[in-house]
Amino acid sequence: MVLDNCLVMFTIANGLILKGKNLQPSYENILIDDGIILEINKDVFEGEIIDAEGCVVFPSFLNGHTHIGDSIIKDVGYGLSLDEIVKPPNGIKHISLLESSDKDLVDNMRDSLWEMFNSGTTHFIDYREGGVKGVKLLKSAIKDVPISSIILGRDESFYRDDPDLREVKIAVRKLLKYCDGIAPSGFGEIQSEVADLIVGQCGKFNKMCSIHAAESVFCQEDSLEKYGKSEVERAVECGFDQIVHGTNSVNDDLRLILDSGVNLVLCPRSNAALSVGWPPLDRIVRCGIKPILGTDNVMLNSPFMFRELEFVVKMYSLRYGVCVSSRDLVKMATTNVCYNDVNQRVGKCEIGVGNFSQLVVARQRSRNPYLSIVNRLQTKDIINIINRDNIHKFY
Repeated sequence: MVLDNCLVMFTIANGLILKGKNLQPSYENILIDDGIILEINKDVFEGEIIDAEGCVVFPSFLNGHTHIGDSIIKDVGYGLSLDEIVKPPNGIKHISLLESSDKDLVDNMRDSLWEMFNSGTTHFIDYREGGVKGVKLLKSAIKDVPISSIILGRDESFYRDDPDLREVKIAVRKLLKYCDGIAPSGFGEIQSEVADLIVGQCGKFNKMCSIHAAESVFCQEDSLEKYGKSEVERAVECGFDQIVHGTNSVNDDLRLILDSGVNLVLCPRSNAALSVGWPPLDRIVRCGIKPILGTDNVMLNSPFMFRELEFVVKMYSLRYGVCVSSRDLVKMATTNVCYNDVNQRVGKCEIGVGNFSQLVVARQRSRNPYLSIVNRLQTKDIINIINRDNIHKFY
């Protein structure tokens, strides 16, 4: 791989472009200067020419939900329950993170970041454990990796049975000085007043707030029994910007997500690995929600969006007996976030004039460009990854 950081004008020529939020296919050329798309038409040829003949040119991936911190314990705990693996503060993940050296954590996170980038991901939203220190370690790992991060922090003070709200508020305000928002684990681990405080502080400082909800049947049943409301209802009522999972949505959960405009992130491979269910993707799409995809814990899954896409396309057919729209599926990994308000903080762009250049040039392996991405592409098929003013060439 060659990293070219020169602010040079160049044209991506002769490729099949998937442009706009709807990924409309078009044989045109793209002129880029200083990280901005200046023109898209068939006649433009200026500056350095990147010949994309036989290639599909598509928006780079957004990995909508990661836990990069547990890169150090890949495949540890396989076969254990959700709570045994990831529930704070005593899940094996959290114990392992506390016992690991800073250097080992940073080195392993950096390896995962390069894995993501080299497979076409230029943006990711990470849910970082370890308070301010954990955020700083991730930022150290990101240094010199050409990937754009949205880091959502959390603190151990969130999880006490009788939380000191003053202490929680101080922890939140300290975190928000260093990261892009806050993401507690879930309603099974925090009190409602802690959730309200987090949302209020994030709103005050124009930061993002997200929470896991409806990941397991038990979580939903427990919430309904104790509060008379599902976890999704509580997340929407609190005002969280983003909900992760929604796997076991009940009653009017999906309608609430749609009407509230909250962003929904699905993590199907993670749900399968933890045996907690399959997200109701058919109903999600039918009701008009535009979800995004995430790979979740690196300890459970590789952070490759290609694998997430292929898993979903196969499982959808198995589950429902019909095929999912491959175009809609690629949008879940690329442009769906552009429809949601959270993108003001994420900063992901579709391929369009005036937008930042965030795109991938890869060999087209089948006649259907969307299924080529979902079903066929591998890291070795990528020719270029472009993230604003950086051109990354793979040979």
